Amino acid sequence: MGDRIKIGLKCTENGDINYTTMKNPKTHTEKFEVTKYSPRLRKHTLHKEVKLKS
Repeated sequence: MGDRIKIGLKCTENGDINYTTMKNPKTHTEKFEVTKYSPRLRKHTLHKEVKLKS
């Protein structure tokens, strides 16, 4: 695991953190953005990286 940190993926439309994943901040310095399914809205939306309390 080494330098990997846990991040959350927050929906840009309703603000829910629907997913979590791991990231190595030394090799991926930019913010992570991906289109994922939002269960509350029942459609695919843009999710952006947020820090989680660990």
